[in-house]
Amino acid sequence: MPTDEIRRLATPELALRLLASLGTGEVSANSTLRGAEQAFEHNQEPDVIELLDRLSDAWAWLEAHGLIGPSARNTASAWQRLTRAGHEAKADAAALTRLWAGDRLAGSLHPILEERVRPIFNLGDYETACFAAMKTVEVEVRRMAGLENSVIGVDLMRQAFRPEAGPLADVDAHKGEQVAIMELFAGAIGAFKNPSSHRTVHFDDAIEAAEVVQTADLLLRLLQRTARRSKGLEPDRNQGWLTPKG
Repeated sequence: MPTDEIRRLATPELALRLLASLGTGEVSANSTLRGAEQAFEHNQEPDVIELLDRLSDAWAWLEAHGLIGPSARNTASAWQRLTRAGHEAKADAAALTRLWAGDRLAGSLHPILEERVRPIFNLGDYETACFAAMKTVEVEVRRMAGLENSVIGVDLMRQAFRPEAGPLADVDAHKGEQVAIMELFAGAIGAFKNPSSHRTVHFDDAIEAAEVVQTADLLLRLLQRTARRSKGLEPDRNQGWLTPKG
């Protein structure tokens, strides 16, 4: 690895370059750094310690992200191995983007998104994951608002949250806030669920797709707040929703 890259690259990028340089068998931080140290000294690099520190930081990053783990045969030794995720990242030109996307969804999502959307997202089918996430929002808004199946998309959101008159509008809130919530739901559905969203979202970008799923998660949590505010609704422990009593 060129020393100018070791000096210049941010730790995540450097870590993936280091990962690419490792073999497929067992690996060792000590062996790797000692080999690098000999090369730096042979080339009379003026900042050997700083270069080794950068490689050490990169190794720590790989460990922290689960790309390098203990040797399965000898956990007491300093030898380690590339994990399954490490092998996948090594072969993936978009590995860093996928890792950042995974970080965005590291916390728990709404139960239905966990069940129906996360598995699709983890398979890399981002377009389907985004559609499924926003479809979940649409279905729940329709159910809670009691509107017909023929009412869909942006029109559904505007009817459900119509200020002072929509079945899901918070009549105790300021009218401007009611309008804002209506536009939030309508805008999200219009931008991310409809077929025209191909022009809005790059579905081959894992980070953008993760943020669409996060947006759906926020909308579902806002719906839960709406349900708690409404009379005659109680939690459905199986689905994570608030459903009509009786």
